[in-house]
Amino acid sequence: MSKQSTFTAALATMLGATLGGLFLWRSIRTQKRKALKGPASAEPIQAQLEADITPSQTARQELSTPPQTQKLLRAHSLLEVPPVIVSSQEEWEALWPDFQKDLSVYPVLGLDCEWVSVKGKASAVSLLQMATFSGRCMLVRLLTFRNAQHPLPKDLVGVLSDPRVLKVGVGCYEDGKRLAHDHGLTLNCTVDLRYLALRQRQAVLNNGLSLKSLAADLLNVTLDKSLELRCSDWEADVLTSEQMAYAAHDAQISVALFFHLLGMNTEPRLPAEGENTFVQLASCCQGLVDVPFRARYNEEGEEGERRRRSRKSTVESPESGDQQVPDPRRNKRKPLGVGYSARKSPLYDNCFLHAPDGQPLCTCDKKKAKWYLEKGIGELVSESPFIVRLLFEPSGRPDSQKDYYLTAKENVCVVCGKADSYIRKNIVPHEYRRHFPAEMKDHNSHDILLLCTSCHAASNVHDGVLKQQLAEEHSAPQGCEEGIRLLEDADRRRVRSAARALLSASDGMPQSRKEELLIFNESYVPHGLKVVQAYAEHGLRGLMELERCWRQHFLTSMQPRHLPPLWSVSHNHDKYLRKYGEDLQIQLN
Repeated sequence: MSKQSTFTAALATMLGATLGGLFLWRSIRTQKRKALKGPASAEPIQAQLEADITPSQTARQELSTPPQTQKLLRAHSLLEVPPVIVSSQEEWEALWPDFQKDLSVYPVLGLDCEWVSVKGKASAVSLLQMATFSGRCMLVRLLTFRNAQHPLPKDLVGVLSDPRVLKVGVGCYEDGKRLAHDHGLTLNCTVDLRYLALRQRQAVLNNGLSLKSLAADLLNVTLDKSLELRCSDWEADVLTSEQMAYAAHDAQISVALFFHLLGMNTEPRLPAEGENTFVQLASCCQGLVDVPFRARYNEEGEEGERRRRSRKSTVESPESGDQQVPDPRRNKRKPLGVGYSARKSPLYDNCFLHAPDGQPLCTCDKKKAKWYLEKGIGELVSESPFIVRLLFEPSGRPDSQKDYYLTAKENVCVVCGKADSYIRKNIVPHEYRRHFPAEMKDHNSHDILLLCTSCHAASNVHDGVLKQQLAEEHSAPQGCEEGIRLLEDADRRRVRSAARALLSASDGMPQSRKEELLIFNESYVPHGLKVVQAYAEHGLRGLMELERCWRQHFLTSMQPRHLPPLWSVSHNHDKYLRKYGEDLQIQLN
């Protein structure tokens, strides 16, 4: 055989071996991808992603169970993963690689904190709980690091501040404030599960929004929130198994709730080529990242429990030593919307006013219609429907017979259709509308709709998100007017502090003296007025845009199914431009 033939044969052999190896590798990788995608709601993966995966007995059982049962099995399986205590750099470094692998699949951490309250005062956060989608959970003893004068692990500091890892839980934004204050940690990319739950309001709003309520209502999981555990000694040298389970379950169930609320009850899988898991998850939380939770009923949730730990009106718990705990008799969960005062009569009587020639002018309530009759400036045309024809020429007439104010309206919640316990909702909040020019406040009943108490409460929560965005965009802080309008003089404060030191026996300063130490902030501008001023800089179209913004926000956040006919986000805008023109001189109130 010639040298050339030998070389050709060798080259062919090498190419064949290479192609065969490539084909074998591709086949194995394809099988792994299929295994990882797997059936919905299978057992969470605990092994490395690149390892061979053999379905567990539990996973095989789930293949034949109904979807709802699969969800429950998945949630309970997360709680069965035992947590691990982290008190040193060495313990962290041993556990962190597995956490990293989980975060590479789903960049989500269930997060919660625990601390002790002594004599009504909250101590520094002592325990930080973090859990991944697999149920893997670390309990980081922050005070142990501090007391030993050891720095916190760099990877811990990094993952908490990482803007591409979601931290989910109930009150996690507020937990971040405490971590920053107590340990100098930065917590970014938080999502409060209560906001996600409000998007599923038909399922959960009747039972409150605490973590315990959400777990019970959505996942059929009962969390142990006994007083003894909730307010136990989290600074003890050794945590009990009950404490560890309690702490871990809060973080683990937060992850399960997050995926449930996003409708992602599927087995974790390798991301497809070009797929960005974080972007997909973050898009489902648009507008909710790093937003503090605000709601009138928030006092009934876990945050209410935490705030009550620090109140003076508490009782002593024999199991918790010196620690102050809330009175359990006052910690009763109320349905969402309780505390709202519902209307005692219908809003819409659907009476009609007609011009002297019979042209319909508008609808009105019966009291107003009868007023025209009593004054002798109208005559009754019909009892049912109740129609009054005016005996004088009205100041204006509708532009067409397809006008919002000519339509009869139902006395039902425009969101869910409930026909009782409803109240009026200002779609453009009064704190903005009150500063609009007179031209835009005439006939604005279009932006007053009926909502049941539960939907009204949920809508207020969503409004808080938009208000916060407007506050940040226009440097218009929200809050108590007195808290912003009144400033404390720094020099007088120092004098007062010295006086208190000299007169330590005094119980306090007289109210009149306190008022003397306050000075008036002449530059104070209310939040609503400052926002309206910013939009008014763009003239009539700017204010119309603010109206449109709030109306669209209501449609997007509440998704009403029973809106009155002809309700529109651009209501009256064409009329304003025709009547006043774009160059209208804006006079704010």
